[in-house]
Amino acid sequence: MPQASSLFTRLEFRLAEQLFHTRWLPRSPRTQRLTLRLLQRCADAGHITALSVYGHMLFQRGISPQDKARGARYVLQAAQTGDVQAQYQAASIYEHGCAQYPRRDDHAVTWYARAGEAGYAPAARRLAEAYRRGELGLSVDPRRAAQWQALAERHQLGETHAEPGALTH
Repeated sequence: MPQASSLFTRLEFRLAEQLFHTRWLPRSPRTQRLTLRLLQRCADAGHITALSVYGHMLFQRGISPQDKARGARYVLQAAQTGDVQAQYQAASIYEHGCAQYPRRDDHAVTWYARAGEAGYAPAARRLAEAYRRGELGLSVDPRRAAQWQALAERHQLGETHAEPGALTH
């Protein structure tokens, strides 16, 4: 894989980000195709945020099973690098399953825990809910549910805004 931190890849990602968020540019199919093409190039070059964003888009909006599988691979690759949103997405992929990645509660719990411990409040909330309801193969455990809920609330209080320059997905 090419070096993820190359200047050209970072510039392409910034352009894709601007196209994604710009209100003054018409949301034409051409603009959308360009944005997706740029995100794909950046993901293929190993840009972590692009892997997460483009992978999520492919997984959620992909038409073919191949698109969804490729999206899941991108998300899992970003998750393994420590991207907390990708870790949350990876957990969701394993929680719900798809053709390439069957449902695996143990993997889902692992990814939710990694993201929750790294400061991603939605992941900690999901684990709190799972412990309250006995989901994801976990036993009902009010004490652990309260621990994860408290962690989610601490993370929520610490969040004032998204990381600058990060696409939200």
